[in-house]
Amino acid sequence: MSKFWSKVVHGLTPYTPGEQVQMPGLIKLNTNENPYGPSPRAVAAMQEAAGDGLRKYSDPSNAVVKDAVARHFGLTREQVFVGNSSDEVLAHTFHALLKHDLPLLTPDISYSFYPTYCSLYGIEAFYVPLNERFEIDVEDYQQPCGAIILANPNAPTGIALPLAQIEALLAAHPEQVVVIDEAYVDFGAQSAAALLGRFDNLLVIQTLSKSRSLAGLRVGFALGHPDLIAGLERVKNSFNCYPLGQVQQAGAVAALDDVAHMEQTSNAIIASRAWLTAQMQALGFEVLPSQANFIFTRHPQHDGAQLAAALRERAILVRHFKAARIDQFLRITIGTDEECGKLVGALKGILS
Repeated sequence: MSKFWSKVVHGLTPYTPGEQVQMPGLIKLNTNENPYGPSPRAVAAMQEAAGDGLRKYSDPSNAVVKDAVARHFGLTREQVFVGNSSDEVLAHTFHALLKHDLPLLTPDISYSFYPTYCSLYGIEAFYVPLNERFEIDVEDYQQPCGAIILANPNAPTGIALPLAQIEALLAAHPEQVVVIDEAYVDFGAQSAAALLGRFDNLLVIQTLSKSRSLAGLRVGFALGHPDLIAGLERVKNSFNCYPLGQVQQAGAVAALDDVAHMEQTSNAIIASRAWLTAQMQALGFEVLPSQANFIFTRHPQHDGAQLAAALRERAILVRHFKAARIDQFLRITIGTDEECGKLVGALKGILS
């Protein structure tokens, strides 16, 4: 605490990221990083960009990245916003589009950065409870609101809404912005980007951190009607005109264009997820149906925090949350087949 802090700072509860522990032999399954490397084309493009040109400012419009995103989704540049990670894109979204007279609706169990943004920007929120199966029930959102934000697939549960339910939600709230945060969509869910031509109140946010294995590059983007994008640009240009450097832009374009690499690695993760789910269930774990690059699981006879601690003693990191309703669950990132095998072996030893 400091007497120099503003009232806003005093009232904040900052987001707590997963640990970034550095130790030999560690199996790191706690931050949903991709176990496979980024596109070789992206690495080559970044190496080429890391030259004398770095003495100059990067393009503040991020035009080449916007064009690459637009190509991928069949959109125009005016429908694309780019930022330094999807977290920054989300922050600008909360600031520009989600603060209204009526409260924002969002699930009670979801990405824990959402409450932080609400506190930071003075946004009133109503946290809609997930149902008993830890699913988002869109009928629970049929109530007056200023805006809606959902992670799809949801985090940390991994459960995804089908496109038809998102469409119904958009149709029921034509006067409110509906944000669909799709950090994990490429691991088996349906992207709401397919609905952009029909709904001017839809904003879709994605990242290159997960399916394109570029968590360390920090590139995210939003897709939406040009009017929504213009609002985000106004905030961005009042905050940081140069969110992406030249190396980031070069790597992002190459990664977006290398669809084959993304699909290959995502399919490998999907296959490993199915194997790990079956193995966990055979050990007596309940595993929620995931369409993300992680599973959310609990054991009816073993405490979640104790399981996480026992795995840590064996140099395996997983994520444990202390929040109500989910304090017995572990979120486990899908690693390589070898890493998943070692996790299962460790759990067998712990449970025996």
